[in-house]
Amino acid sequence: MYHFYAMLSRMKYINRWGLMRNTRSENICEHSLDVAVIAHALALLRNTRFGGSVNPERAAVLAMFHDVTEILTGDLPTPVKYDNPEIRQAYRRVEEMAQQRLLALLPKDLRRAYEPLICESEPGDEELYPLVKAADKISALIKCVEERGMGNAEFHRAEQAQRETILAMNLPEAECFLTEFLPSYELTLDEQDLPGEEPDPVNPQKK
Repeated sequence: MYHFYAMLSRMKYINRWGLMRNTRSENICEHSLDVAVIAHALALLRNTRFGGSVNPERAAVLAMFHDVTEILTGDLPTPVKYDNPEIRQAYRRVEEMAQQRLLALLPKDLRRAYEPLICESEPGDEELYPLVKAADKISALIKCVEERGMGNAEFHRAEQAQRETILAMNLPEAECFLTEFLPSYELTLDEQDLPGEEPDPVNPQKK
């Protein structure tokens, strides 16, 4: 009996933003799917608009697994994690131990396939890691935008910090996402018109 996939299913029990007052809680399972979707989009944007040749599907898979160690470590609040280099190095060692514990839950013949995903160690993925990182930050920014939209001022400074961090990455794909796609997250469902739906010239409100 092997416990790897059952352990991954516990991602839904690990909540993010532990120090913040949340209008709606967010777990790392939800977050990882969001990051995977956004990383896939950033890779597509790179290939379509900026002359890249990266693998969007690989970017999505890397994003799916980017936070799995938090099943064992929990989501350490950012102010603690980055407070000083010693804490960051110690936490990195804890992450590495968690990576190995997760891999040990797999049959030996599958570990080789999962190690690059969990440990970010596959040659050739280097170009994708910044996209996954940017997707992670964009997902966090979206969370801040949504909380603000629900009247929660708790995330005001976090929103500013996330946006500044993303822009500092100097990734045109990420900036493109912020310009073209992020504003839609501030709209209501009725305002998010589906592609191909033209307004009725007589009654613009009619669907």
